[in-house]
Amino acid sequence: MATVTGIPGTDVPGVGPARPRRRLVARPAAWLVWGAVIFFFLNLLGVVGSVLVSSFGQQWFDTWLPDGFTAKWYSDAWHQFTLGQVIVVTLEVSLLVVGLSLLIGVPAAYVLARRSFPGKRAAYLVFLLPILMPPITYGIPLATVLYKFGLAGHLSGVVLANLVPSVPFVILTMTPFIEQIDPRIESAARMCGAGLRSVFLRVLAPLLLPGMLASAILVLVRTVGMFELTFLTAGPDSQTLVVALYYSMSAAGIRAQQSVDAMAVIYTSMMLVLLVVALRYVNPTQLVARVKEEPEP
Repeated sequence: MATVTGIPGTDVPGVGPARPRRRLVARPAAWLVWGAVIFFFLNLLGVVGSVLVSSFGQQWFDTWLPDGFTAKWYSDAWHQFTLGQVIVVTLEVSLLVVGLSLLIGVPAAYVLARRSFPGKRAAYLVFLLPILMPPITYGIPLATVLYKFGLAGHLSGVVLANLVPSVPFVILTMTPFIEQIDPRIESAARMCGAGLRSVFLRVLAPLLLPGMLASAILVLVRTVGMFELTFLTAGPDSQTLVVALYYSMSAAGIRAQQSVDAMAVIYTSMMLVLLVVALRYVNPTQLVARVKEEPEP
């Protein structure tokens, strides 16, 4: 039986020329980086896996796995934490924030992309601040103002608080998409007698649809996962899923840990679905690339 020795340049009868063995060579710094990355993901997998197993376990004390498995904790969590109402509130807040953010952000992005005016860079900086700053830094004074006017503690206060980072996010996302559209298309439409409304609805809207879809999905993911602003402005009937999960862990009373873990799995599954949908319909390179045509000679 012929065997391949792996020596470069050695031919084996009936097999052909032997291919040289490839060795994985890397610098020590690269091995340290990859080791740290693998260690991080193993820990993350361990944490998520322990919560998932606990949500199906009957009793779990000093063993590697629970004594038995059951799905009753999900039904207990659904009724104990009224997850049906919480999910409905989460969807209401998210859809309202997405709709209002697009309604405000798209025209503002058009002005920034098409007009030059004094203080344009300062306006970009102002829009960047709510995205770059931690939400808790401006969330507390914002919640104080909303409570002063009687808006916090209700659905309207949660929506207004989440609009603060969402509208700038839509503006900064849509501006590159608008800059990629040739302004001569709008000029041609105006020369044919189209008004501003017709140009925006019939000419620009179909071209901006991919960018609007990208902005809507990303704002939806951001709103569902926003904890600080929602926590500071939500009331008993306006809590989203992430805030309800926090209260289920920290509120007074005795609760089965498996029920809390089941609620955490439901929230993680919702976020995972949203992220998969976002990556399916959103190209991350389109969010940062600003394509401008070269001037014709």
